[in-house]
Amino acid sequence: MKKRELKIFVDFDGTITEQDIGDSIFTKFGDSEKVLPVIDDLLNDRISSRECWDLLCSSTPVIDKNELDTFIDGIKIDSTFHSLVSYCREKNIELVVLSDGFDYYIERIFIRENLKGLKYYANNLSLDNSGKLIPSYPFFNSDSPTSANCKRDHILDNSSDDDYTFYVGDGNSDKESAQYCDYIFAKDGLLKFCEKERISYSPFKDFTGVIKKIDDLITEKKLRKNHQAELKRRAAYIVE
Repeated sequence: MKKRELKIFVDFDGTITEQDIGDSIFTKFGDSEKVLPVIDDLLNDRISSRECWDLLCSSTPVIDKNELDTFIDGIKIDSTFHSLVSYCREKNIELVVLSDGFDYYIERIFIRENLKGLKYYANNLSLDNSGKLIPSYPFFNSDSPTSANCKRDHILDNSSDDDYTFYVGDGNSDKESAQYCDYIFAKDGLLKFCEKERISYSPFKDFTGVIKKIDDLITEKKLRKNHQAELKRRAAYIVE
């Protein structure tokens, strides 16, 4: 049997960062009368994630690249995320960032935070010559509309059934994907979803608590596979 490895999948917007950058960009540079109803439609499952991004990008006027970059540079990350990265390197645990946001700002922030090279998957965002936002979705899967970047597929592609997987997230795009992992750390919208659906989870405020819990589980040898997650993974493999 393949040796069990530990894998940690972490959401970006609102989990690694202190705010949702995607929403913030459109709130800052777009028309709030158009932006807010679209975000509300997404959060209440009236539109898909991809539809949300398309609508927000199409309704946003041209943006000056320098102004966009300056705005992104002012957004902070949770400083304890650096501790998680260091912990994973020390313990030889694979860390993968899964975002339903955009590579444009993730890459810029990772470079700023000296985290360049950290493995991540996200949607693509670029600016054309006129300053119009152009989104694209290289990892879209129509079977998983809750995320324009299919986080579930990345979890399956980056882990085996023998591995023990953790998920750390906070929002709408994490609801489906988190259920394919053995252990869920949740806050905000994901926490409320887990409570409503009676899905087992551990609440967290920052990555210090995540590190402590993982270390305790390893030390006390309490890493138990999640049967429901195994069933979901098996069903997904059959469909594929």
